[in-house]
Parts: sequence; structure tokens; C-alpha cells
Amino acid sequence: MNLTQSPFATPFPNLPDVKGVRCATGSRGFYAKRGVTRDDVFLFAFDEGTTCAGVYTISRTASADVLWCREALQTGGGTARALVANSGNSNAFTGPKGREKNEATLKAMSGTLGVETSQCYLAATGVIGEPLADPNYVGAFVPELAAKLGPPDWEAATRAFMTTDTFAKGAGTSLDIDGHRVNFAGIVKGSGMIAPNMATMLAYIFTDAAIAHDVLQELLQEITGETFNAITVDGDTSTSDTLMVFATGKSGMTPITSRDDPRLDSIAMALHSVCLELAHLVVKDGEGAQKFVTVQVDGAISYVSARIIACEIANSPLIKTAMAAGDANWGRIVMAIGKSLEPINPDALAIWFDDVQVAKDGARMPDYSEEAASAVFAQPEFTVRVDVGAGEDSATVWTCDLTHAYIDINGAYRT
Repeated sequence: MNLTQSPFATPFPNLPDVKGVRCATGSRGFYAKRGVTRDDVFLFAFDEGTTCAGVYTISRTASADVLWCREALQTGGGTARALVANSGNSNAFTGPKGREKNEATLKAMSGTLGVETSQCYLAATGVIGEPLADPNYVGAFVPELAAKLGPPDWEAATRAFMTTDTFAKGAGTSLDIDGHRVNFAGIVKGSGMIAPNMATMLAYIFTDAAIAHDVLQELLQEITGETFNAITVDGDTSTSDTLMVFATGKSGMTPITSRDDPRLDSIAMALHSVCLELAHLVVKDGEGAQKFVTVQVDGAISYVSARIIACEIANSPLIKTAMAAGDANWGRIVMAIGKSLEPINPDALAIWFDDVQVAKDGARMPDYSEEAASAVFAQPEFTVRVDVGAGEDSATVWTCDLTHAYIDINGAYRT
């Protein structure tokens, strides 16, 4: 499969060091049959005392790895000591063999690192429905990775779990809490099969902040709704979607144990900024994408209603292909709003492309300019804004166009 780099590709950022985190990457040969040699597995190890939080796909065909992570998050009490992820095989819809693969990998992680299996997390991404011939294929590689553990090479780790991504995606930030430097570093992979109902494909954020599991879990769930849950590439939800945050507590700050702690606001802002940047990068690397589009819905009866309308616009193939062609077909926006079946006031409906208003009071603008509207759609980044005139709530979703390259990529995904 030949991938053309996204026009939004940027050099991998210089992410801050996170105390209490070590990492190693390596090649297990998942892509060997395609004649490709590349790193395809990573191992992260965390110092004792690390807390974690996670949100996962709501798919009814979730992968064995997702099912394990949900279980471990409960049985381990939200603590973490290790994470292993591989690309090239999603371990989804693999039945007993998928569970055997996880058992072997977890046994290797626990034995090699001397930690409880309930503190070990797994992830896999790639082709669905292909069980590994050897259930210990990944587990047998863990000791070799463990021997190489050291300060994280964030870019190397990101490249190890990429599939159809065309560039490595990372984001980070730092802040001061109680005179202590607190760092955040996040990595994400995701390009297609993106219509999250929790998070995105695979995203991991690491911080040396000290924060209790229950507080971190609640915070992450809230932030997910405004970031990873507000992006879409193609309207499909993955079997493997995972978003996790690991907090080692090694920054030196006194732990946050309550939602009432005033320091939590700063932590929340930092985590939100990293999640949002990573989420935007996923859309900007959407398979075949050439445009990054913000869809804003105002005047809805509720946030949920606004979000539904925004997603109908953002996921419409008719609208997304028009975006690709630079065709400012605002009638398709009207169509998507109507098919949402959400309450609107048709006589008050208004539509803008950036600052160019194309419809007002339920009709085309009297001075409508096709040239002005088309000029907006020709840009690599723009905003579609609508006011449905039914209330006072708003929602924002980010999407991309749909080009022929999307067909080329997915038609050759398994070859």
C-alpha cells in the first residue's frame, strides 16, 4: 500500500520528559509478509504508584485487548505498571485464540517486569479477524523489549503503532504545580475507521502529575466528550478504540485526591489541550484527506441535539465529497440538518461558510455569492457554521473531506 503524506503533516514535536516512564520499541515482523521491516511493537514500563484512567470503544465487537483493559482497570484499581501495543493485527474477532494471545503476553509482562497482570495493559491495531498462529508471538518478544527499556523516544513509539497514518502524531505541555514542573506527553495513531464513541483509535497520554485514579477517570471521561468524541473521518467506529492516561506521580507534587482540589483546574486544562491537539491531528491525517473542516452548530435545544446535527453534517458522504471538490453545495447542509430528525426552526435556519453567510431565515441569502462561497470551500481549512434557531445550545465537531484516495487506501488495506 502506497500512502501519500497528508498535506497537514508536521515534524514530530519535541515532547517533554515524563518522570517514571520507560519505553522500548522493536520489530516483531507483523509487516514482513508485505516486504516491510519496521518497528511494530512497543513496551512502556511505569514506576510503582502510577495511576491510570481509560475510555474504550463502545463497539459490540470490541477486541480482546479492549476487553482485557476494561477488566484490568477495575481489578487493578486504576494502577498501572506496563503497556504493550502492536500494529499489524488488531486481535479483534479472534475468539479463544485472541484471549490466548493476551494471556501469553500478560504472563510475559508480569514475569519479566515482576508486576501484577492486573496492572498490565494491552492494545493492538490492524487487520480484524486474523488470529495469530502462535499465541505467544508478542509475549516471546517482551523480554527483548524489557532489556532495552530506557527514556522514551516518543516518535519511535508513535511510529511503532502506526498503520495507515502518514505521519507520527504527538502533543505535549508542561505546567507548574506547587513549585513542581509537571509534564504531559501524548501520542496517537489513527487515520481511518474514525467515528469515535469514546475516543480515537489508540491514544496514550503520560504525565508525572500525581492524581488519584477515580479523579483522573472522571476527568478523562469529561474531556473525551469535547475532544476525541468530537472528531470523525469516515463514520466508522473501530473495534479497538482506546484512550488511556498514565500518571506516575513522580513530579514531586502532593497528590490530587478530590475533584474539589483547586489545582485540578490546571491539570484539566493541560490534559484537555493535549487531547484536543491529538484529536485534530487524527482528522488532519484522515485517509486521503486534503481539508480540515470545523462544523459548528448553534441554536439547538441541547448540547446533545447540537452534537447529533453536527455529526450528520460531518459524516455525510455527499457533503464530504463536495468539500473535496471545492463545491460549496449548501443545499446538502440543509439536507443533513433535516435528516438528523432533531428539533429545528426551519424559518430561522442560517448557514455560514467561514464569514460568508449563504442562508438566512430559512432561505438563500438575497445577495448570495457562489464565488465567495466557493472560495471558502477551496481553502485547506474552513468552518461550516449553522444556527438551527430552536434554542441556545451549541456543539463543535471536526471532520475532513472524502477523496478518491480514501477508496484507494481502503481497497488495498490488506495487501
